[in-house]
Amino acid sequence: MRFDIKALALACAILWGGATFLVGVANLTFAGYGQRFLEVLSSFYPGYHATRSIGEVVIVTLYAVADGLIGGFVFGWLYNRWVRSAA
Repeated sequence: MRFDIKALALACAILWGGATFLVGVANLTFAGYGQRFLEVLSSFYPGYHATRSIGEVVIVTLYAVADGLIGGFVFGWLYNRWVRSAA
């Protein structure tokens, strides 16, 4: 069975982007919620600082969408290559 690479990439982008967006919005609503998680993300994504602002939520969401898209695409591509060579 092979993956549809585009669908996997889109699903990963939506999942990872949505998760970071929800944590970012929850952090705006409830001070301190997910702060450590957001601080970890700030070490990966240049230009993102784990401060409580809507601009920072947008930045981390865009980074996460791009990251999920690329990660899902690479994973699907590698998986399909491995399945083809194993068969």
